[in-house]
Amino acid sequence: MKLLPSSYAVRNLGRSRSRLLLSVLGSALVVLLVMAAGAFVRGMDSSLRSTGRVDNIILAGAGSEESIERSEIDAGVGSIVAASIPGIRTSAGMAYVSPEVHVQLPLKVSAAQTRAPLITVRGITPAATLVYAHVQIIDGHLPTAGRDEVMIGAAVATKMGIAETELTIGKSVLIDNRPWKIVGHFVAPGSVTESEVWTNLGDLMTATKRTTLSCVVITVDPEEVEFADVAAFTQMRLDLELSAMPEAEYYAKLSTFFAPIRAVVWITAGLIGLGGLFGGLNTMYAAFASRVRELGTLQSLGFRRLAIVLSLVQESILATASGSLIACLAAVLLLDGLAVRFSMGVFGLVIDPFVLGLGLAAGLALGLLGALPPAWRCLRLAIPTALKAF
Repeated sequence: MKLLPSSYAVRNLGRSRSRLLLSVLGSALVVLLVMAAGAFVRGMDSSLRSTGRVDNIILAGAGSEESIERSEIDAGVGSIVAASIPGIRTSAGMAYVSPEVHVQLPLKVSAAQTRAPLITVRGITPAATLVYAHVQIIDGHLPTAGRDEVMIGAAVATKMGIAETELTIGKSVLIDNRPWKIVGHFVAPGSVTESEVWTNLGDLMTATKRTTLSCVVITVDPEEVEFADVAAFTQMRLDLELSAMPEAEYYAKLSTFFAPIRAVVWITAGLIGLGGLFGGLNTMYAAFASRVRELGTLQSLGFRRLAIVLSLVQESILATASGSLIACLAAVLLLDGLAVRFSMGVFGLVIDPFVLGLGLAAGLALGLLGALPPAWRCLRLAIPTALKAF
């Protein structure tokens, strides 16, 4: 089968610059929106899954495995665990055992602020710096007991929708209408921990009038103890009413909890792509209908219909591929790392090879599916009828 030269499709693209511009920009917009959906899903999954460490185990109240904030355990569990479970890591005589309280409280920078978003406040002890090795204090120090001090995560300002200058060291914030002094900042790259506020465990328990902990997080040495050993301890100590779960597994379950949101994002992206496809079909129908005589002439010169269809598809794909490349460039420059707020905190959109591949595939699909139906309809005409068309 004799094929039309590739230069034929390239020259036809320049016959109508306005149509070419609409095709390129339209496909770029559709592909960009599809990539934004992919970046949203990848960013949310990445932030939740990278928060948990594989060697950390969470001990929470039995029945509260899906939400630490609803968990309540005895305040003395931390010391009992440290003395009862062998294989817990230690450093300079301090065990990697972090008793904690997790609670969401409204946070404001001033009494005049009307909107007070809920921020996860975590009550900790100095052992938390051992258990959470991914958390780094970039300035200041840990909150001191009895002084109502807090340490602010790097993404808290984004979560609240305020400037970072409003959360500098020395200033105060209102947590549940109670003033707390900012004494430090920390980062935890790629995790939702950056959206939290940390304070002294005792001060938070006093402020919230709690006598129980939310959980105890321990770091174990995998060569000395397995998760099954920790789980066996919780089953033997029925009086403590504990449940053990790997920290990585806990955050993986949270990722599953947000699956409906990700599904809605994908459905929206699919509808956008479908709308773009119908728009492309209309454009191609109008473009190919005006070239019926040209297509009839090509058939009379001996080119088979399949060869003409391949040339028209090539022309369409060249336009949508150009739009896809523009969309990929825009996504890398404008969307990669863009902060998105959600109930757990803040995560950044992720433009990785998967998302780039998804965008290119969407562009190629638009070019292929947008060209085939109108091309087939125009070529169904008999050659004499096509030659008489205007």
